[in-house]
Amino acid sequence: RQLWLGQVVSQIGDWFDTIALYTIILQLTGSGRNVGLLLVARFVPSFFFGPISGVIADRFSRQRIMIVSDVLRAVVVLGFLFVRRPDQLWIIYVLTVFQLGLSTFFEPAKTAAIPSIVEDRELVAANAISSVTWSAMLTLGAAIGGFITSSFGTNAAFILDAMSYLLSAALIARIRLPKRPKRERQKLSLGRLLGITETVDGIRYVKDRPRVLATLLVKPAWGIGGGILTLLAVFGEKIFPIGQNAAGGIGVLFAARGIGTAVGPIVARRLSGEGSKRMQIWIGIAFLLGGTGYMLFGSASSFVFALVVLGVAHCGGSILWVFSTVILQREVEDKFRGRVFAAELAMLTLTMAASNYVTGELLDRFQFPPRLVTIGIGMFFVMPGFVWFATQRWWDRDKRAARRLIQDRQVCESRLE
Repeated sequence: RQLWLGQVVSQIGDWFDTIALYTIILQLTGSGRNVGLLLVARFVPSFFFGPISGVIADRFSRQRIMIVSDVLRAVVVLGFLFVRRPDQLWIIYVLTVFQLGLSTFFEPAKTAAIPSIVEDRELVAANAISSVTWSAMLTLGAAIGGFITSSFGTNAAFILDAMSYLLSAALIARIRLPKRPKRERQKLSLGRLLGITETVDGIRYVKDRPRVLATLLVKPAWGIGGGILTLLAVFGEKIFPIGQNAAGGIGVLFAARGIGTAVGPIVARRLSGEGSKRMQIWIGIAFLLGGTGYMLFGSASSFVFALVVLGVAHCGGSILWVFSTVILQREVEDKFRGRVFAAELAMLTLTMAASNYVTGELLDRFQFPPRLVTIGIGMFFVMPGFVWFATQRWWDRDKRAARRLIQDRQVCESRLE
């Protein structure tokens, strides 16, 4: 409950911050390119800081990592208050890199800590609640953040965001995490000091476990469809506008996305239960569901139908997000968990950035119609689903080998008796 409340206040504050930054950039420059640079500044840190953040999450107290990250993010966010002129825009980009860099340390520590807080049978519910909360904060935080920014100014939004981080740190400080086993003392070397040795150990761990590797690649594969975020803004402005400007259409489309994201894990949990085997099947189905939804959205002429299929597509996205997280939490040993989730976040960020960049290039440089680009993204999105089902026998072989070993042992024991 404490961790969840920390997520609520922190994420709602993040949306205050995001809306306020967009507002400042547009007020000072009126440039969409500068807004795009802000998105780049938000994507880059996870990729570069991911490896070391995973090592730190496995080496030190995850609770302390989350608390320190929150406190430092509160300080960083207050730095936005000093941006007043167009020539100070660089401050926003630098501080955004620091803010999201600290988030790169927070998120793997949080995800890796969840199995230490809840029972195994509660993992699906815990991660589903986390996903639903993110969706609710997307809708609620953006709406409230827009109201506060327009009514009280950007400074109020930044101050509230800083306060939300401090409140999150206070809530997390009250959590009672079980003590982790003491790490074996090892000879200090430059590679170990820099985290290189532990990063290599993590790579070997994943390489030797095909099931973990396959599940680790689920979210990065999901990032292939990340360009849909750029397309939603285009659809809201040019294809499904509401009122006199693009804001209405964009807002409704993002709301449909948020609703689909919230509903997906709840429905899938009812259908699949808690078993990892059925969750694996639903991950493949979710890719097919998401890709089909995007293709139908790209060809939809009715706004209502477009909202429905967009919600269905994001149902698929949230299902594979929650189920892949749960499987990794169950399969990965605690001492490697931080590195695995940090690697997952880094790869996801890379594919999201690439997808949005390619989408922008197709729309602006090559003048592809938005509908055609959306259908293309949907077609690419279904491919990982087919690959998931086609390769299941390969990455399931470690489980089959373990079962055969158990059966052979039982046969030997029965013969001895």
